[in-house]
Amino acid sequence: MATVDSVSLFTGLGLSEHKARETLKNTALSAQLREAAIQAQQTSGSTIDKATGTLLYGLASRLRDPRRLSFLVSYIANKKIHTEPQLSAALEYVRSHPLDPIDTADFEQECGVGITVTPEQIEEAVEVAINRHRPQLLVERYHFNMGLLMGEARAVLKWADGKMIKHEVDMQVLHLLGPKTETDLEKKPKVAKARVEETDRRTAKDVVENGEAAGQTLSLMEQLRGEALKFHKPGENYKTPGYVTTPHTMDLLKQHLEITGGQVRTRFPPEPNGILHIGHAKAINFNFGYAKANNGICFLRFDDTNPEKEEARFFTAICDMVAWLGYTPYKVTYASDYFDQLYAWAVELIHRGQAYVCHQRGEELKGHNPLPSPWRDRPIEESLLLFEAMRKGKFAEGEATLRMKLVMEDGKMDPVAYRVKYTPHHRTGDTWCIYPTYDYTHCLCDSIEHITHSLCTKEFQARRSSYFWLCNVLDVYCPVQWEYGRLNLHYAVVSKRKILQLVAAGAVRDWDDPRLFTLTALRRRGFPPEAINNFCARVGVTVAQTTMEPHLLEACVRDVLNDTAPRAMAVLEPLQVIITNFPAAKSLDIQVPNFPADETKGFHQVPFGSIVFIERTDFKEEPEPGYKRLAWGQSVGLRHTGYVIELQHVVKGPSGCVESLEVTCRRADAGEKPKAFIHWVSQPLTCEIRLYERLFQHKNPEDPTEVPGGFLSDLNLASLQVVESALVDCSVALAKPFDKFQFERLGYFSVDPDSHQGQLVFNRTVTLKEDPGKL
Repeated sequence: MATVDSVSLFTGLGLSEHKARETLKNTALSAQLREAAIQAQQTSGSTIDKATGTLLYGLASRLRDPRRLSFLVSYIANKKIHTEPQLSAALEYVRSHPLDPIDTADFEQECGVGITVTPEQIEEAVEVAINRHRPQLLVERYHFNMGLLMGEARAVLKWADGKMIKHEVDMQVLHLLGPKTETDLEKKPKVAKARVEETDRRTAKDVVENGEAAGQTLSLMEQLRGEALKFHKPGENYKTPGYVTTPHTMDLLKQHLEITGGQVRTRFPPEPNGILHIGHAKAINFNFGYAKANNGICFLRFDDTNPEKEEARFFTAICDMVAWLGYTPYKVTYASDYFDQLYAWAVELIHRGQAYVCHQRGEELKGHNPLPSPWRDRPIEESLLLFEAMRKGKFAEGEATLRMKLVMEDGKMDPVAYRVKYTPHHRTGDTWCIYPTYDYTHCLCDSIEHITHSLCTKEFQARRSSYFWLCNVLDVYCPVQWEYGRLNLHYAVVSKRKILQLVAAGAVRDWDDPRLFTLTALRRRGFPPEAINNFCARVGVTVAQTTMEPHLLEACVRDVLNDTAPRAMAVLEPLQVIITNFPAAKSLDIQVPNFPADETKGFHQVPFGSIVFIERTDFKEEPEPGYKRLAWGQSVGLRHTGYVIELQHVVKGPSGCVESLEVTCRRADAGEKPKAFIHWVSQPLTCEIRLYERLFQHKNPEDPTEVPGGFLSDLNLASLQVVESALVDCSVALAKPFDKFQFERLGYFSVDPDSHQGQLVFNRTVTLKEDPGKL
């Protein structure tokens, strides 16, 4: 009876009977949906319409923290949340604010509660989008990508219902083009994707140069050249939606073009307070790649405005990582290069009545909707004198700040432009005791360097208003800020603060521990830079934030190493094998191909003697069915030798453990072909091999609903296994740090910098095949 009641309840939400019964098979989902439906009925006091039911189903299937169910159901039942975008924002909000209580005012602002998008607004937004693409629409007709029109309308109307936008697009396109013709109904012919320039042609085996990814998918260069990004042309900043113009804009753009010659200019602006991680790889590829793809230039600019957290080693490491990924900056600059100009502009800002000195303490400025400053309207001359006093060190830290008179997108009022810090700067020493903030510095440095496209991640979208405002209020050239989605990985943390916690806890050795996803760690583990660039190309030029599975990155690594890492043989758990009828008085020299699939890439030589070592797992006294390697009555071949060995005697120690095997050998072509060929080493080198697994057990170690004890409680205690006495063939004797090999049948390995003469250390980069257990 309970099942029948649940089916009726779920169909009352708008689910089909089949969908309702399928939902009941998922115990957790059906329980959460049932609770949501009952609460919604109690809240609204009436039956639930289909639109509300759809939102309740979306809530139940996507909510991770059941504690928030009642809170969100009340908003849905009361029609305060009535569109899918609002629901998605609400789910993201409660996920990122796990601690009680929720600030309802902040929640409602972030989720568009109370905002109703009218049909007239949708009609107008779609009309604007269609007019922008009208010439191309008239040419391509119904082969045009209508999703582009929907996307542009959605960008203007964040909280609009997607179905209403689609309906309006369909209606207006029909009105413009008329009914579909036979030509419109024909499938668009597939055209082979060709590169824009003949000189850019590559095969999948080519080495990636300057971040240009090879492979079957479009390279990042192709994406950045092509239709994926329809940015404004240099000097046409005003054509970008949302760009703010002033009476001075056109004159400033004219001067800008005279200085740049119409050249594309980007910048990569890291803070030198930590090591770059995999997310920065996308930013590096994006900024340097977009400039390169359009014959432009890219600056590497250090945002060095916080001397307390900056260290010389971070500057060096960032430069190294940019070069490692294959890029050369047009120029390396520092925000500190412009401290004098930034200070002069701050004084000018006060003169114009757009900034003031404030004495509110830091804790008073935190959070949303802080009280307005009682010093907001202080006289200009007074602020000028006080700002000069800040400059001369007459205020303690936190006693005074310079604030700008504007309200940002996220509701933050009057962001701080300058604060007092008595920490010596690595470049300017004790010259300054006041330092500018990111909100003040970044846009003005972009202006000074005449950046055409200021590309940044989505979290800086809330700073766009201050970006445009500050350039315009000072009457200086204003670039365009454009936001794209961050790249994240599951099973990882990349926060500088949390990596420091991992180091302090002894969970990892340092920033370059191969279990981390910092770029220095990936390099140490053996990831080729071109594989990282290829991965960024596969992720693509996405606006949405992307969280990828690590195995997709590892697949890119295998693609590169398969063609670039020469083969060698190594044994992790050695078992000695004595060949009693070895066919020569001394060892033989065996020619082994560096790449068995392409012998034109050369050979290396290894000795083959009467004593060899095989993997202990390649022998079993009592094999299970299907076992194909060495056993009683079952011979195996030794790779590359042309010989087959057959077991004659097992030598055991006092404890009964197998210590060695005695075998006989024969030519492989002198009898029945064996079921398997195994790797081996003879006269080998002893080495240390480090085998790495994931550092964390859960996909989202920072998510308190998934890992209530915090990310430090989620450590995989088996993430590092050290094999201290592994054996490797002597062909690798002269290998240097970061040299890479494929150890046959074992995986891809890279020489660790801990290696020294006579003692090589190898890191396993990735296994030969993806481990199904990791999915």
